[in-house]
Amino acid sequence: MNLSAVAHELQTAFGERSERDAALGELTTYRVGGRASIRVRAESISDLEVIGKLIARSGTQFAVVGRGSNLLVADEGFDGIVITLGDGLASIDISGTVVRAGGAAPLPIVARRTAAAGLTGFEWAVGVPGSIGGAIRMNAGGHGSDMTQSLVMVRVVDLATGDQGQLSLADLGLGFRTSMLGRSLVVAEAELALAVGERSVAETEISDIVRWRRENQPGGANAGSVFVNPRPDSAGRLVDESGAKGLRVGSAEVSNKHANFIQVDDGGSANDVAMLMALVRAQVRDHTGVDLHAETHFLGFAPQVAAAAGAQRVEDFA
Repeated sequence: MNLSAVAHELQTAFGERSERDAALGELTTYRVGGRASIRVRAESISDLEVIGKLIARSGTQFAVVGRGSNLLVADEGFDGIVITLGDGLASIDISGTVVRAGGAAPLPIVARRTAAAGLTGFEWAVGVPGSIGGAIRMNAGGHGSDMTQSLVMVRVVDLATGDQGQLSLADLGLGFRTSMLGRSLVVAEAELALAVGERSVAETEISDIVRWRRENQPGGANAGSVFVNPRPDSAGRLVDESGAKGLRVGSAEVSNKHANFIQVDDGGSANDVAMLMALVRAQVRDHTGVDLHAETHFLGFAPQVAAAAGAQRVEDFA
């Protein structure tokens, strides 16, 4: 089945929630990059099942884009279907110490809502501009915690088949900024187990985290930490030590405020970011002997470009 036929089926099923030649870079925090052949917004698990069954029949390549806080889209775009999750999959339900959040629920909102409910254990997430689904896929974390500390189970839809199921924490194989969640598995809902705390204490911690991030991390168009910290060291320290802080390629520059951040000028180029990442990685390797690997995932890039930057392509996820 060609893309035109796939687009027609999606248009019939989802109406204005399906779009051809759709802007994609604007869905990322870098705010750069090309367009998707087709973009469709799912508002429910049944929507994901329909999309999955179409993908299974057509063999069309696909990618799921959440809040785009860890994604770089090539200037050439992506020749396939991009699935986004709408507000229907962003619900947050709190019952006692159990929190059920949709895969599209923004982490900062979950953090603030749970703190306001007098729960503790998820305050760290206020500083991570991603979604619940993305956070599980990468085992997001910060300030001494990560998703493994509260996650109980997830409900997923397999876009390779259209089937749904449940996975436990053990099934997910979460490690440091990694998981065993395959590319075709979309997190539709997650269950968290938090602890009873004091609202004022939790909200004070949230305020402290927000203040710390504003003081220590740059604003503007960036995707947070570019490279994974090679524990027990810091990627930012290694980049700084290698003399790459402030390094620029075209519209992209290594932040002078935090060396593990790359910022992009308005109207800039994703390919500039990829080239700068490769240059920084090579400079760090030559200067320190450490081979950095990217937290940022690439979409639509040639394999050799991603490899040079130490990044994994979304297309290559198992």
